[in-house]
Amino acid sequence: MKATGGLLPESLSQAGRAEAAPAASIKPRRSGLRLGAYGRLLFYLMVAAIHLLSLLPDFVLDLLGALAGRAAFRLDARHVRIGLRNLEIAFPQSTPAERRRILRESYINLGRSGAEYVRLGGFFYRSLLRRVRYEGLEIWEEHQRLAPRRGVLILTAHFGNFELLAAAHAMHGHQVCLVHHTQRFLPGDALMTFIRERAGVEIIRKHAAARPVLRALRAGEMVGIPFDQNAKRSEALFVPFFSELAATTSGLARLARISGAAVVPVFIVRDPNRRTHRIVIKGEIAQQHTADAQADMLENTRRFVAAIEQMVRAYPEQFLWTHRRYRTRPRGAPKIYE
Repeated sequence: MKATGGLLPESLSQAGRAEAAPAASIKPRRSGLRLGAYGRLLFYLMVAAIHLLSLLPDFVLDLLGALAGRAAFRLDARHVRIGLRNLEIAFPQSTPAERRRILRESYINLGRSGAEYVRLGGFFYRSLLRRVRYEGLEIWEEHQRLAPRRGVLILTAHFGNFELLAAAHAMHGHQVCLVHHTQRFLPGDALMTFIRERAGVEIIRKHAAARPVLRALRAGEMVGIPFDQNAKRSEALFVPFFSELAATTSGLARLARISGAAVVPVFIVRDPNRRTHRIVIKGEIAQQHTADAQADMLENTRRFVAAIEQMVRAYPEQFLWTHRRYRTRPRGAPKIYE
């Protein structure tokens, strides 16, 4: 699945004068998208298909998802090469066979996540709450007790069933906003928006994100930002990710500095039984604040990426390895991918 989150630093520079994007709705025509007749038809056909598939029992959906993941691992040669290259960088001490095993399990996790996405988008979607529990909720409750009006930036990644993370958190009664990059296939984007908003997640479009994000944070709300994707050179800070410099957006560090919000790592982890999940809440990441704003953003971005790396090292089979994380290179550095 493509990355769907992030925040451009140039959006922040316009926060004082840009108007907020209209609030999204579960109806595609109000979600900030403009679908033509053909796009609307595709959207409703996809909604109907997901609802029909969701009539299947969970164990059948899970089996189909696992089989789809195995098939994709065998057939998706291009992304398998990317994943193995990333794993070679991350775990150089591992054997090629072990790296292939990790990648295969990552594909199967993605297939199972797709099956759960059918449930999330179809009938009986609230039944998923029985399969999600919290680890570290007391950290969240303590933060709310000590600073009830201080916003929280949720640092997360394409890890575990990442689509279930925000949805389950919202369905548990915690208001959360998600910065979302509009996909090229607009009917698919409308479907994703519908499923997220139905669960209670508020969507903030990335192209006009800064002002509504700052407003949400100043209201003491939570804003989720996946932070594990390659950044364009114009917005990139180069920080280590598994010992290799990775182009990472400066937006999160810049936003945290402007708003004073806490940055809290939150991930969803699939349990060994492969059917239940834990929302794992880590402690707030301490941020460096000095007179040198640029040095602070670089150091804080390094800390944010290190928190993701720590989680990926603990559960490598649950990370999305097929993204070209090292696509943008420092000037003069050799290419990582073919």
